[in-house]
Amino acid sequence: MFDRLKILYELQKLDDQLDVLEELRGDLPVAVEDLKTRITAIKDDIANKEKEQKESLEKRQDNEEEIKKLKENQKKFKAQLYQVRNNKEYDALTKEIDHTEELFTKLEAENNSLADLSKKLSDEISEIEPQMDELKEELKVKEADLKEIIKANEKEEAKLRAKRKEIEALTKKADYAAYMRIRKAKKGKAVATIRRSACSGCHNIVPSQRQLEIRRNNKLFFCEYCGRILVSAEIAETIDE
Repeated sequence: MFDRLKILYELQKLDDQLDVLEELRGDLPVAVEDLKTRITAIKDDIANKEKEQKESLEKRQDNEEEIKKLKENQKKFKAQLYQVRNNKEYDALTKEIDHTEELFTKLEAENNSLADLSKKLSDEISEIEPQMDELKEELKVKEADLKEIIKANEKEEAKLRAKRKEIEALTKKADYAAYMRIRKAKKGKAVATIRRSACSGCHNIVPSQRQLEIRRNNKLFFCEYCGRILVSAEIAETIDE
């Protein structure tokens, strides 16, 4: 059990050092991801607008073709008016001419609306694109800053992660699961020691009897206040040295 407790404390020490390196990056990793997300959203928005614009143009072209046919038909119907033989034929032709005129007017109105939509989409794209350029420039700067920080601590971090991997391999699965669960809940600190009769994690007093039991190093104990794993000063001194 002594070795199990020692391994957990050593794991915490390594994670503490890795956390310090992580803190040096500040909010840059989050800022970089946020910028990437915003840029992707704008790209998608532009792509959707361009797709709508293309569909609008294709619909206008189809309408123009239909209008052309309607004009030809109207011209043909009007020419036939001079060849009618009775009122019935005349009424049928005028009805076709009126119907053609209605369709023509409807398609013209639709094309005007589509043209307005296309113009509106173009204006929106023109307004959005500079925003994306600004975000890309900001992303470039923040990625460079983050890369510089990572590079400055690259060797040290690689060394710590390699050591952590070794320690993790020595940790019992149940112990590691408990450690990671507590670490997540307590924002990094899963293992605490006894300092001046108190838990170093939450600073609450640990009962004298429990302190004696912890000093025996033969069982896994958890702080009854914060839930952290408690190790004896002997364990801490062994690793700290």
